[in-house]
Amino acid sequence: MIFFCLSFQVYEKGAEVVRMYKTLLGTEGFRKGMDLYFQRHDEQAVTCEDFYAAMRDANNADFANFLQWYSQAGTPVVKVASSYNAEARTFSLKFSQEIPPTPGQPTKEATFIPVVVGLLDSSGKDITLSSVSHDGTQQAISSTSTILRVTKKEEEFVFSDISEKPVPSLFRGFSAPVRAETDLSNDDLFFLLAHDSDEFNRWEAGQVLARKLMLNLVSDFQQNKPLALNPKFVQGLGSVLSDSSLDKEFIAKAITLPGEGEIMDMMAVADPDAVHAVRKFVRKQLASELKAQLLKIVESNRSTEAYVFDHLNMARRALKNTALAYLASLEEPEFVELALSEYKTATNLTDQFAALAALAQNPGKTRDDVLADFYNKWQGDYLVVNKWFLLQSTSDIPGNVENVKKLLDHPAFDLRNPNKVYSLIGGFCGSPVNFHAKDGSGYKFLGDIVVQLDKLNPQVASRMVSAFSRWKRYDETRQALAKAQLEMIMSANGLSENVFEIASKSLAA
Repeated sequence: MIFFCLSFQVYEKGAEVVRMYKTLLGTEGFRKGMDLYFQRHDEQAVTCEDFYAAMRDANNADFANFLQWYSQAGTPVVKVASSYNAEARTFSLKFSQEIPPTPGQPTKEATFIPVVVGLLDSSGKDITLSSVSHDGTQQAISSTSTILRVTKKEEEFVFSDISEKPVPSLFRGFSAPVRAETDLSNDDLFFLLAHDSDEFNRWEAGQVLARKLMLNLVSDFQQNKPLALNPKFVQGLGSVLSDSSLDKEFIAKAITLPGEGEIMDMMAVADPDAVHAVRKFVRKQLASELKAQLLKIVESNRSTEAYVFDHLNMARRALKNTALAYLASLEEPEFVELALSEYKTATNLTDQFAALAALAQNPGKTRDDVLADFYNKWQGDYLVVNKWFLLQSTSDIPGNVENVKKLLDHPAFDLRNPNKVYSLIGGFCGSPVNFHAKDGSGYKFLGDIVVQLDKLNPQVASRMVSAFSRWKRYDETRQALAKAQLEMIMSANGLSENVFEIASKSLAA
């Protein structure tokens, strides 16, 4: 039996660091490193340095300052500037890296950052790279992608024999867990969205464009300006939908808009109402303009046979259900009927629940009927019932706090059951437009529940009160309402240490 302990692996950053070894060494090199690691350390407790040494020694590799990933906290910010010299037929990429100060580490050293790069020509095809020079040395390539090893605070790489100004595809495959700031224009991003052969960068280009677009529309909404969707964005997502060479699961991810919380995190003062209105507008506009493609996807990806759990079928279901949700957002009778038909004819829970979720976007009798029908079908399966609670609690329908209050009295709900609390109460806190309702109803609901729950399960109650931890991110009205609830919780008789700790830290933050 093999015992090994890599303490960093429990963190997302740790998983990405391990993946960087594989990026640098390739599949065979990574396997050689793993073999040596187990050979050396079978039945031992080991360190990150031991793992590093095995990878290095098995491949006779120079990892320079790679160990900085383990010793330094924080995420590197990598800035990339590009330039093209038509006369010399060279294309250069200048990198600079910096890790922001963290407690106990005011200054950081440069770390080893692998950057997988490709260059696209004006037709959207990958350019075959011949050579790249760096620090006075030149390396032959003969490939459409290469790994640049950025190890200093600032350095430059120059590609030779580039016949036209290319569009760079940087950090392909998410080759390093960094925050990249590039000089790519919106036109460059639209180009990558439509043409990049690297699926991660194609997705990332769409997400960056969507975030920029939504932030601009939020500003317009706040100034009462008319909202308009950039047609290039619609065309870009349309090109993804129509590309039959792409994996269907990737397409489903690529056409999914950034969440409201993600957009609010980019704002100096978070505005849940404006962000919700804008995301809803963008979603409906995309559904309207891509209606024919989305409908074709639904019709051609239905489950007609018994449920199969493999990637091909999972990807097909994911794409079909994403397209169905878009169409249902239009609230047009034909698409309500389509979603209802998908719900009734579904051959598996995945498709049935997705159709239910599509119908649950819009309040009304149809929504109420299918929610009741679904519960009647699945009431004997508590895990499915928890998903049913979660679907309703996270809903963005107006005034949803009243619906959630009613569900507290549902025979399937039990405040003493942590998983049911996480589904119903925790789920409600994940709906920005209702939890952060301007009238404070969402805050008051949570405050009352926390005090009640603290008597039953302080640990779960402390998890719930943490939803108030970022109250200062919002406008003054919401700040005052959230603060009032935190103060009310703090004044409750017999408050547990668990809840006191989180509530007091939130107030002091």
